[in-house]
Amino acid sequence: MAYRTDFLKDLMRANDPALVETVRGEAMLGNPHALYALGLIYAEGRGVQRSLVDAYAWLTVAVLHGDADAELLRNHVAIEMTDAEFDEGKRCAASYQEDIRVATRQSTSH
Repeated sequence: MAYRTDFLKDLMRANDPALVETVRGEAMLGNPHALYALGLIYAEGRGVQRSLVDAYAWLTVAVLHGDADAELLRNHVAIEMTDAEFDEGKRCAASYQEDIRVATRQSTSH
């Protein structure tokens, strides 16, 4: 499957909440570039309220989908997190990963 890869370039040009939904849609298809971009969006608060929990969670899923750069950013995010935020980030990552698994199974069964 060919994935869209230009999310970071778009993010640098605009702090647009509409772009967040485009990236999220691609992330739900398991696109590792979009997963990384979504983690960056939450880490920096681009078009959304900054959330270390969501940043950590999306970056964790990006790592699981093969994005090696996501691990470095995830480690930087984790340094700023409390223990409770870290635990919540792990729970969210598992939930997001399951949501992606279900979404991709549904999209391939049609």
